[in-house]
Amino acid sequence: MPKTRKVIKTGNSLCLTIPSNLISDFNIKEGDLVQVIINRPKTKITYIFTGHPRQLSLSAGWRK
Repeated sequence: MPKTRKVIKTGNSLCLTIPSNLISDFNIKEGDLVQVIINRPKTKITYIFTGHPRQLSLSAGWRK
């Protein structure tokens, strides 16, 4: 199920928002640490939320 998110400007940075249902599903809280893994050849960015057993993968094609 592809999802489209808009890149927005926050201060001097750009950010992607996370849908509220994913915040609930992954139990993401403000202040959580996130490990970012960038795979340029596959145009894929993986975010691993520290302390959570699941991971959220954001890529050119949304994958569950």
